[in-house]
Amino acid sequence: MGKRDHWNGVYATKSEDTVSWFQKDAQPSLDLILTHPDAAARGVVDIGAGASRLVDRLLDNHVEDVTLLDLSDRSFDVVRGRLIGRDVQPTFVVQDVTDWQPARASGIWHDRAAFHFLTNRASQDAYLSVLKSATVPGSIAIIATFAENGPEQCSGLPVQRYSSEALSARIEPSFRQLETRKIDHLTPSGMTQLFQYTVLEAV
Repeated sequence: MGKRDHWNGVYATKSEDTVSWFQKDAQPSLDLILTHPDAAARGVVDIGAGASRLVDRLLDNHVEDVTLLDLSDRSFDVVRGRLIGRDVQPTFVVQDVTDWQPARASGIWHDRAAFHFLTNRASQDAYLSVLKSATVPGSIAIIATFAENGPEQCSGLPVQRYSSEALSARIEPSFRQLETRKIDHLTPSGMTQLFQYTVLEAV
């Protein structure tokens, strides 16, 4: 089964609020983005957005230039349904991030769901190449992965776990680290997953 079929299958068989990564309030991503309003005004791209409610919260806070990228078109059906009636809509891109060719740079690159699924160096290098092409000096990258003592799998797939130091070293020297946070994420089933959030600035 290919990656797109896998994720379409997830969203075809599970409601958005039962998957392990569900967040009603989209925190701390929302706060981290709103901490950089000038960058956010230049556009936010959410990598591996799925059916995340981050876009809803961004629109609520008048961040209106939002691009959502995900492999699963089914996940975007969920988002479109939630956003019916909104005057402002995000841009939807159904694409593997490692193959994406962004048309322009954005002020903020946000990823809570994609990078830690890339477990070989070639796919990581492809991701980082797209990250560089989608940002300019002063752009902010907010990348969350499972922490070094977090889960070893997600949705039945292996993941690469990171400390903040390891993630920053993997991305530097094109970015410098601004902030890190460790977050205990409570899943809908009541389990706790440890995430590492790293905020970097393109230089």
